[in-house]
Amino acid sequence: MMKARNAIALAASLVLLLVAIPFGIQASGRADLYYTLTSVALLSIISAGVWLTFYIGRINIGQGAYALMGGYVSAVLVTRYGFSFWLTLPLAGLFCAAASVLIGLPILRLRGVYFAMVTLVLTEVARLLALALPITNGAKGIVSIPLPGAVRIFGLTLIPDFATLENPRLAFYIMAVIAMVLCFVGMYRLVNSRIGHLCQSLQQNEELASSIGVDIARLRVIAYAISSFLGGFGGAIFASITQSIYPSSFTVADSVNFMLNCFLGGLSYVFGPILGTFVLYFGWDILYSFGDFQLLIFSIILIALMLVLPNGLFSLRLSRSRGEVTQ
Repeated sequence: MMKARNAIALAASLVLLLVAIPFGIQASGRADLYYTLTSVALLSIISAGVWLTFYIGRINIGQGAYALMGGYVSAVLVTRYGFSFWLTLPLAGLFCAAASVLIGLPILRLRGVYFAMVTLVLTEVARLLALALPITNGAKGIVSIPLPGAVRIFGLTLIPDFATLENPRLAFYIMAVIAMVLCFVGMYRLVNSRIGHLCQSLQQNEELASSIGVDIARLRVIAYAISSFLGGFGGAIFASITQSIYPSSFTVADSVNFMLNCFLGGLSYVFGPILGTFVLYFGWDILYSFGDFQLLIFSIILIALMLVLPNGLFSLRLSRSRGEVTQ
């Protein structure tokens, strides 16, 4: 019964995201909303990686570094070596996952506060590397990145060439939504699997988990690698949408926002990053009219929300669902 209900909810969500919303945008003539909603979908994917590190009891303030690395890996492979954009997506994620393993092996053995302090500088380190390395073209960045090409199998076109489409923004929106749905379905499956339950035990009591034979270091590295993969994956798509990538494309402020998305949505909920990203993204824009007071008002509202709803906006729901994985 629960599986059937989840399948119905997923189908309804897909209809809403892929049919109802595009139809509404077309009817309103607000084609610019495609880019806005695409950004929200991609930011929620990147934030999902941060949520996963929270799930193992670690604070990750360096996700912007992996988004930046993923964007550069994809851009370099496409512009310099002629790789298909679609192939660079998993390659960018795997590159970031491999980098996170090298970084995570020593620092994930440290206590949580030290891990948070190290990740805080990662985004700035990635930015400085992007400025210094010749392959990244320094401060000029990489521009004129081609739009995603067609994908054909046995002469059958599965994905059209985005450059030939009348509205590439709609194509990017559909791609981002599908990627977001697959990401969070995978996350939901992960946290409700055996390895997910073991990861949850690290958040609750690491000493107890270790005493019953749980390989704490290995689980931490696996979770951090998945987190970084999502960061690189999202960053690669962003570089393709904007057709450029610069050292300033993802900053420390972005890394903090990825973390805030998880807090706002709710650290106890798999789908919290989606709601948190939506509220943070549109909330900032709504307060734009306040000018110099925008940041002050926004900060006060965020602090108030965290005090009143420490478990995020999802905790406003009257009934619990299986989307809630911890208290």
